[in-house]
Amino acid sequence: MTTINYHNARFITSAAEVHQLPQQSGREVALVGRSNAGKSSALNRLTGQKKLARTSKLPGRTRLINLFQVAEQAYLVDLPGYGYAEVPDSVKKIWQQTLMSYLHQRRQLQGVVLLMDCRHPLKPLDQQMIQWAVSRPLPLLIVLTKKDKLTQSAYQKQEYSVRQALLAFKGDIEIMGFSALKGWGVEWLQQQLDRWLLNQ
Repeated sequence: MTTINYHNARFITSAAEVHQLPQQSGREVALVGRSNAGKSSALNRLTGQKKLARTSKLPGRTRLINLFQVAEQAYLVDLPGYGYAEVPDSVKKIWQQTLMSYLHQRRQLQGVVLLMDCRHPLKPLDQQMIQWAVSRPLPLLIVLTKKDKLTQSAYQKQEYSVRQALLAFKGDIEIMGFSALKGWGVEWLQQQLDRWLLNQ
């Protein structure tokens, strides 16, 4: 089975609007989540590159659509975080419009990775994102980040409660735990991305 070497990932471009993205014919997977979900850290851990995606102690630094190439005709798309950043509501609205425009318009999109802090999952905007993916429909992988912040038993309880809540959405949804700090879940995430990006 062919696999992608994510360590070869490279930044392609940033765009404020969907129409500014390259109109390539490749396959894309979008990474979405609240601004404090650890999206940039997860992307850096996934690719083994400490500075591929910009990280900050201040959530909400991802303000553009960021396109990364991981293989020929295969791309990861880091979308603006939502719901936390200390910016005016008018700016948050623009970010959300950009995010939804990409999700609605981008025909290259093959799947969505929704990252949620395992300690604070399923916030209203997370649920809105799940509902959108199910209605399009697109396969959805929920990544419960910062797993190292909980004991194993506490994490298992959280994951079980999330799984139960997801039953109501009745979509193509999978769930996994992840820790950028410890590297937990990296290989599993890479395998899922391979399936979508390589059409396996």
